[in-house]
Amino acid sequence: MRDKSVFAIRKCMPRMSWSLQNLFSLWTRSMNKKVHYNRTNLTLFQQRWQAKSLIRAYHGDFINEKIFKRWYLPATLPDVRPRQQTPVGDTMALDDFVGRTDQLERAERRKKEEDEKGLAPVGSLMVAEVERRIDVFLFRCCFAHSVYDARRMVIHGHVMLNGRKHSNANTRLAPGDMISVDPSAISFLQTPKESENKDTDEATEEVKHGKPSEQLTPFNLPPYAAPFIFLPAYVEVSFQTCSAIYVRHPTARPGYSEIPTPYDADGEIIRLAWEWYAKRRPRNRSKSQLARMPENRQVGGV
Repeated sequence: MRDKSVFAIRKCMPRMSWSLQNLFSLWTRSMNKKVHYNRTNLTLFQQRWQAKSLIRAYHGDFINEKIFKRWYLPATLPDVRPRQQTPVGDTMALDDFVGRTDQLERAERRKKEEDEKGLAPVGSLMVAEVERRIDVFLFRCCFAHSVYDARRMVIHGHVMLNGRKHSNANTRLAPGDMISVDPSAISFLQTPKESENKDTDEATEEVKHGKPSEQLTPFNLPPYAAPFIFLPAYVEVSFQTCSAIYVRHPTARPGYSEIPTPYDADGEIIRLAWEWYAKRRPRNRSKSQLARMPENRQVGGV
């Protein structure tokens, strides 16, 4: 059961939700550039633990920590600390002497590209497996007010996966998978009874007078949610049919990450959290543990 104080403003931990309290936390952590924590009197262990708490609060607070480390972390965690730049000019004379001019040119081009765009924020890919979950995917498609509401929709049988009813909220999608949602379960499309009756009466009057009746699907945007609602690049949504396709896995390239997060994709919070989990890599998985693994689809459309 979800913690009743999950949206507490005092903690100010952003979650996957469009509630007013959480939108304030999102604004405070991202757009307002609030200091995430006071590092003055914190040890390195405490800094990493707080960064991990902030990341886990938004990316899968509903996933048990042991399960997250075992099934949702990458198999290997590369070093995300900034690499020390070696001056290229210092080795130019030596490279010319041994005839390694081509290697030097490639190093110069690579260094120039890194200086212009920066390194790829691979630290953000730490939570790429969480983005594959069907409940998180529903929230990214703007079919639910929160990831908790999306889980309820899946468990109650309002979601179909590739044309079949699906009720496992822990399923990880494969590229090409299509989900469809019952429009009556999407709160964005629901209207108050007063306005619904008024629209019905107006449509009846238009039919009586011979006018064509055009009923548009209402869309009720949550208050103050407009700056934060967007569709990731790996999502293809059809709001007319209330369906969406998981096109591909999210990726990262120099200077850009497709992982939606309220924190800088190559910032200190992501790096400290990555360092926390780098020291706590998932252990080897036995056959009995593999049997308990959450559903991980490898081929879409099946």
